Amino acid sequence: MRIRSFDSDKAILYLVATPIGNLGDFSLRAIETLKSVDKIYAEDTRNSKVLLDHYSIKNVYESYHEFSQEKTSKIIDELKSGMKIAIISDAGLPVISDPGYKLVRDAVDAGIAVSTIPGASAGISALIASGFVAMPYTFFGFLDSKETKRLAELNSLKYIEHTLIFYEAPHRIFDTLKNMLDVFGDRNICIARELTKSYEEFIRAKISEVLELDSIKGEIVLIVEGYHEEADTSDPLKKIDELISLGYKPNSAIKEVAHMLNIDRKELYKSYIDYKNQSEG
Repeated sequence: MRIRSFDSDKAILYLVATPIGNLGDFSLRAIETLKSVDKIYAEDTRNSKVLLDHYSIKNVYESYHEFSQEKTSKIIDELKSGMKIAIISDAGLPVISDPGYKLVRDAVDAGIAVSTIPGASAGISALIASGFVAMPYTFFGFLDSKETKRLAELNSLKYIEHTLIFYEAPHRIFDTLKNMLDVFGDRNICIARELTKSYEEFIRAKISEVLELDSIKGEIVLIVEGYHEEADTSDPLKKIDELISLGYKPNSAIKEVAHMLNIDRKELYKSYIDYKNQSEG
């Protein structure tokens, strides 16, 4: 399916990036777009009102958030009628850790043009200032609020060599860091706090060092150094068991550990079979 974005007589859904803190980071194109559309849908109309009033944007707007997904079909109907509609979140890009995926998918399925008005992204902004390797990276967003699920998510990310990007709430950051210390070990991290605001702060340290702090307030982006093979001196046989517990098949786990630790795969296979036989004996 090929859809041109800017056929002037047709409907279009704009995904408009908003500032992540500093109102001065709003682009001229974003302002012009919000002034020109027929309607704006905002994640939180109270927050968006500050931005819209600041730039004298008088267009009609209403809420569209994770608890109002039933509005998706209504918005699609409005687009089918020929309306030009913009979606904005409280901060940054819509759809990223915010509602909008289903709406975009349904709009595409209906043959409606979807276009993005780019701008600030908290995750990328924190990444480039972290001092860690920027490419490749893995963006995860928010970990699960329940510890058992959060630990499972962290275990699935344990051996990823990419720099990892997370969002986290201040009331949960220390619990998350404790879980990361248990699963990842004492890696280097960077906490970017209150990005672009007057209280902006970067905390670059080991996980254990950050856990010694009294508190971390504000909106948080957590950047975690990726897995490094050379830093891993753990028992390869136990590591195989660990991967199997995460869902790897035994042969795949042996192959993965052999690659991680630069060990001959056939020798590791033989050692693991001997190890299991002794354990079961």
